[in-house]
Amino acid sequence: MTHEPYTGVFPALTTPFTEDDRIDHETLAANARRLEEAGVDGIVPVGTTGESATMTHDEHIEVIETVAGAVSEVPVVAGAGSNATHEAVALAGRAADAGADGLLLISPYYNKPEPAGMEYHFRAVADAVDLPQIVYNVPGRTGRNIAVETAVSLARHENVVGYKAASGDLTRVTRVIEGTREESFTVLSGDDALTLPMLAIGATGCISVTANVEPERVCAMVGAALDGDFERARALHHELGPLNRALFAETNPIPVKAAMAMRGYMPERMRPPLSPLTDGNREELSAILAALDRNTPHEVQARQTEP
Repeated sequence: MTHEPYTGVFPALTTPFTEDDRIDHETLAANARRLEEAGVDGIVPVGTTGESATMTHDEHIEVIETVAGAVSEVPVVAGAGSNATHEAVALAGRAADAGADGLLLISPYYNKPEPAGMEYHFRAVADAVDLPQIVYNVPGRTGRNIAVETAVSLARHENVVGYKAASGDLTRVTRVIEGTREESFTVLSGDDALTLPMLAIGATGCISVTANVEPERVCAMVGAALDGDFERARALHHELGPLNRALFAETNPIPVKAAMAMRGYMPERMRPPLSPLTDGNREELSAILAALDRNTPHEVQARQTEP
């Protein structure tokens, strides 16, 4: 079966926790529904932003089940990676059974495989699970880039439909896009500050932290760029610039959880070893959100008031 690649805005969903450190499934479902109603094109639970590294596998699957049960119009693209290939295959299969429509697969971390091992790892998951899959390059978390040649080779697999780019290297992104133009394969930005530049060179959307907080603005920016209206896309990009920077002033998801709490969407609680946002960054983030609230573009207002 050939799967269609993904296009548009996919928030990297945060995971709310209760006071006794359990997953707050009611708030999780409410956030997923809020984002769907805001016009996003898909939801990405249990990625880095969702604190998957601090969850048991059973909790991981329970989050996917909750999100899949909460939304009805958009795909759920679930994080399902591991640095052990057998574990990634098993978790991907469980994610599919839990209702995931697609998979986001981080490259193996800590053990830092060579390109041959990296390709074997992703192919093992793609061969085992018949869902559309996005390979995720984030060397700042994993310690190793996915080689351009590896990404291009994987794009020929019918289940590998995309590449999440979070290396900060636009030359690498350009080479992946150039090498996969003949395939049913797309690149999604994994770095909010670089989403518009990536769209300009051929990316088709983003897996976004910022979209948790400003889904309408992010959707408006990406939609304008995909429609060729780069003047409007640039204006929205610069409006979002201070927020994009503030949300990565400390380790993700520390700032975005603070922003979500400021907006009243969820409690700020995180699992250790993550710590609360520092006072100076908290004040700056609060001021940025207040400025955005005072200056809501017309098309964002229209999205917010649509039935």
